[in-house]
Amino acid sequence: MDIGLVGLGKMGGNMRERLRAGGHTVVGFDHNPDVSDVASLAEMVEKLPSPTVVWVMVPAGDPTRQTVAELGGLLAAGDVIVDGGNSRWTDDIANAALLRPKAIGYVDCGVSGGVWGRENGYALMYGGDPADIAKVQPAFDTLKPEGDFGAVHAGKVGAGHFSKMVHNGIEYAVMQAYAEGWELLETAELTDNVTEVFRSWREGTVIRSWLLDLMVAALDDDPGLSKIAGYAEDSGEGRWTVEAGIENAVATPAITAALYARFVSRQEDSPTMKAVAAMRNQFGGHAVKTVAAAGGDANPDDS
Repeated sequence: MDIGLVGLGKMGGNMRERLRAGGHTVVGFDHNPDVSDVASLAEMVEKLPSPTVVWVMVPAGDPTRQTVAELGGLLAAGDVIVDGGNSRWTDDIANAALLRPKAIGYVDCGVSGGVWGRENGYALMYGGDPADIAKVQPAFDTLKPEGDFGAVHAGKVGAGHFSKMVHNGIEYAVMQAYAEGWELLETAELTDNVTEVFRSWREGTVIRSWLLDLMVAALDDDPGLSKIAGYAEDSGEGRWTVEAGIENAVATPAITAALYARFVSRQEDSPTMKAVAAMRNQFGGHAVKTVAAAGGDANPDDS
């Protein structure tokens, strides 16, 4: 098939190459002229046959909304826009409503696979009308991993990104569990080789996973993780998952705790922990550590 691809960064650029390797004609546009096939969205659309399919891979929020709106002015009835970024599902509903009067189809697609997707394929969760999905299906079939799994028509518009959001929320919790287990093994001083313990879990255990494989790879590269700061960003999808849980009265304690742990990681001297230490001192007389005065030392290992 012929397809336009907007946004040729790490994900979009690799997706272009996988699609081309699968025999598809891809016309890519990016604001970086060094990687772009055309100079503008308008030129990209001109080079594509009708019905036109354009896949958008730009940052969520205003960049995606603006790109969809601009494409809405360039495309015609029967064409389809696919948002493969990390948009919030509510944006999908708004984008579809914007395009509906022009009879332009809209498909939202959650994409997972990261830098490994070009070689191994991307897990795809897409939402939209079946007729619109059918126009994009050849691309889905090429981008997905080999085998029976890895792609799903999750439901109506918004279902794809909602499913990917929940996927990422689960990812938060799983990563947090691995990280806490690693810290406990390192701290307890009973285990001689923590990396090899993690490696042994990769076969025959119920917690084996690709994330575990990646954790072992990270430990091989940097034993003790001494080169990495204890700071973790969040892309927004963990927050949206927690918000969706609240809206639907579904408890998500593990995902919520993992999200909050990332917030704590950004504080060199956590005000929350200061308050906890102060309260422990008040109710139990527990000693508190003090900040060192100029030229002096803080009080030593009281607990």
